[in-house]
Amino acid sequence: MHVIQNLNYGGMERLLADIVRRLPREKFSSHVLTLEYVGRFGEGLDQVAELHMVQPARAVSLVYPRAMVKLMRRVRPDVVHSHSGVWYKASLAARLAGVRRVVHTEHGRLIPDPWTSRAIDSLAARRTDVVVAVSEPLADYLRRHIVRRPERIRLVRNGVDTALYRRRAAAGAARARLGLPEDRPVIGSIGRLEFIKGYDVSIEAMAALPGMKLDGPRPLLVLAGDGSEKAKLAARVAELGIGDDVRLLGWRDDVHDLHDSFTIFTMSSRSEGTSVSLLEAMSAGLCPVVTDVGGNRMVLGEELAHRLVPPLDPAALARAWQAALADPARRERDGEKARERVIHAFNLDDMVNAYAAIYAA
Repeated sequence: MHVIQNLNYGGMERLLADIVRRLPREKFSSHVLTLEYVGRFGEGLDQVAELHMVQPARAVSLVYPRAMVKLMRRVRPDVVHSHSGVWYKASLAARLAGVRRVVHTEHGRLIPDPWTSRAIDSLAARRTDVVVAVSEPLADYLRRHIVRRPERIRLVRNGVDTALYRRRAAAGAARARLGLPEDRPVIGSIGRLEFIKGYDVSIEAMAALPGMKLDGPRPLLVLAGDGSEKAKLAARVAELGIGDDVRLLGWRDDVHDLHDSFTIFTMSSRSEGTSVSLLEAMSAGLCPVVTDVGGNRMVLGEELAHRLVPPLDPAALARAWQAALADPARRERDGEKARERVIHAFNLDDMVNAYAAIYAA
């Protein structure tokens, strides 16, 4: 039984759906429990899993998550697998319900995080048999600050379907469908518009670009996604007077059109685990320009490390964009290297097999 807040936007939510869909059904019976609502990535998931939803009473759920305990006692899962955001409640409910094994995957943290979060998660870790980290830096952080028994930590790198995420069409046709100009290079990103993702840094970097020497037409920054920071980001774009150079597309389901439209893929995150959006973009053969946080360095590898930039530095990000746009040949080679990197190191089947081995053990 997977436990997650919801299955709406985000890489974590997509990964959960991928795990459930790809687990061998002759060996595993899957249940998914959401604590708010189901959401986009739950569409069609009921064909391969039983979906459940509870809304625990917030005032007492940290002491006794009654609805979750009742459901777990009825379903009687052998393993409860929690995901970031519900670790404490899910592990408590599982133990109160008599579940035999508890697994948790930490998909990323804002580092440094508040001491209160570390304290609560340290309590959850004591009730957890296996704690999965999706990147080496995250595993190291958990080992030093959260999990007192480091032998419980496993590293399972996120994976994507490289056959699904690949270049499909010419940029012109995809841009026409998205309403984007055909004659401007596009600096693109896909993700949740939340503080941890640092899209404010990308907007500040875009404002810095006009002061730099650029060959050819002005680039366009395209951000696809939704979240609590959307209105704030739109207001900052207007304040900087760069409305002609930034497009906030909202959430899009046509990821392939987005990839086909982008000239480069960028992320200005404050923290990351192993970004699914980055893996998908690299699988599509896009040259990445991303901040050097969390698992990003590990995802890019040595051959693409020159595309990393310091976090929270709009000027450095703008210079990195400029360098990528100024050298199309190297950018194309780096896009090819990016796809090869994902094929060999971040395969979806390898990820699912790793989780299956943990469940079976």
